[in-house]
Amino acid sequence: MNAASTDAGQAVVVGAGIAGLAAAHRLLDRGARVTVLEASDRVGGKLLPGEIAGVRVDLGAESMLARRPEAVALAREVGLADRLQPPATATASLWTRGALRPMPKGHVMGVPGTASALAGVLSEEGLARIERDAGLPRTEIGDDVAVGEFVAARLGREVVDRLVEPLLGGVYAGDAYRISMRSAVPQLFQAAQAHDSLTEAVREIQAKAAAAARTGPVFMGIEGGVGALPLAVAESVRARGGEIVTGAPVTELRRQGRTGWRVVAGGRVLHADAVIVAAPAPSAAELLRAEAPAAATDLAAVEYASMALVTLAYRRSQARLPEGSGFLVPPVDGRTIKASTFASRKWGWIAGEDPDLVVLRTSVGRYGETAILGRDDAGLVDVSRRDLEAATGLDATPVETRVTRWDEGLPQYPVGHHARVARIREQVGKLPGLAVCGAVYDGVGIPACVASAYAAVDQIHGDLAAVRELTAHPVQSLHGGAGE
Repeated sequence: MNAASTDAGQAVVVGAGIAGLAAAHRLLDRGARVTVLEASDRVGGKLLPGEIAGVRVDLGAESMLARRPEAVALAREVGLADRLQPPATATASLWTRGALRPMPKGHVMGVPGTASALAGVLSEEGLARIERDAGLPRTEIGDDVAVGEFVAARLGREVVDRLVEPLLGGVYAGDAYRISMRSAVPQLFQAAQAHDSLTEAVREIQAKAAAAARTGPVFMGIEGGVGALPLAVAESVRARGGEIVTGAPVTELRRQGRTGWRVVAGGRVLHADAVIVAAPAPSAAELLRAEAPAAATDLAAVEYASMALVTLAYRRSQARLPEGSGFLVPPVDGRTIKASTFASRKWGWIAGEDPDLVVLRTSVGRYGETAILGRDDAGLVDVSRRDLEAATGLDATPVETRVTRWDEGLPQYPVGHHARVARIREQVGKLPGLAVCGAVYDGVGIPACVASAYAAVDQIHGDLAAVRELTAHPVQSLHGGAGE
């Protein structure tokens, strides 16, 4: 199995997050013998099922974009078709300027097509600033630009601070003034290149979407939590003869002969025709340093944001909440939490498992924020409860709480990310039988990770079309209402 062959052989996948598992699943479809090596003691990566007060919940990502086919199709392939569920409600709010305000419609990741779309969220001055966009001279984007920088120049900082920032922050836990528009909001980047006016570019995107007349939910969950997806994929991999080894950090990856690979994990040495590295950037950098030093250097430069999810369960009789699925919080308002999801309201199966219970999630932590995440679990629960009371009036004592920390959990996509990914892939592509995939490359959402995995499998079978497509057109990760 190499860059010029489609013969089945022995393949090793490094990493058992959803990207690595999807790669293993696809390799088995191609007739390969597969071993997956995972450093931690479990599969699933950032998809983590759990429970609180006897109710199943997600302790990591909770939804997947359904407008891309990869994740939903994979769920169906591994027997989860009857557990796929759209959100029961997708009506979110913004907690800004001291009140919960309805989430505006008519925008693309917070960038409006008209000023009126943001009425009620922005000040009169902010709305007037948007109106000036049509008369401004063209702003050259060049090869890439920060989303916040470009939008602020065209529409004013208030649009960025009150709407773009919380939406992008919910996806990347990042800073809108650093995040690449080309990588994070590719459809907006492409449209903005073709128009002098940013609002006109947004209206073009909206018109194309309307013409496509898409039906069905934008997002999808899984009964019991999307954390069930990697478990089901792993079960399918094992059932078809694949081997998954946890607690097996890979310490060495070296070429063997002209096309083979030697993989060392603990006291075990494996010989492979192909290797797919589906590990986070720091681990991938270490593994590739010997054989692909330039790619390793680029991977080592990738920054990550840490965050924490606080899950709280209340007695329904004591927890009166506003309508909707939850709310986002602009950093400019100075609050600690960045979002809250009313999980029992959003996912029908949570409410169904215990109708007398209300489950909420808050998320804490953005790129560059370290002090708040230095607090202990009790401190994060306390600050979440204070913000929840200020936003919703909820002052009851929870019956149970859980804090899940995702240290260095979300890769950042700064300006120039696309060029970095292209360089990494170019260097890796010079080595037969080697490919990379995961959240660090083409999008942080579940469909992006699965698409990245499939492209990696195609690459080691000599087909570079999917890799080139993803590198040129990354998968946009949208915000699933409120909370990650």
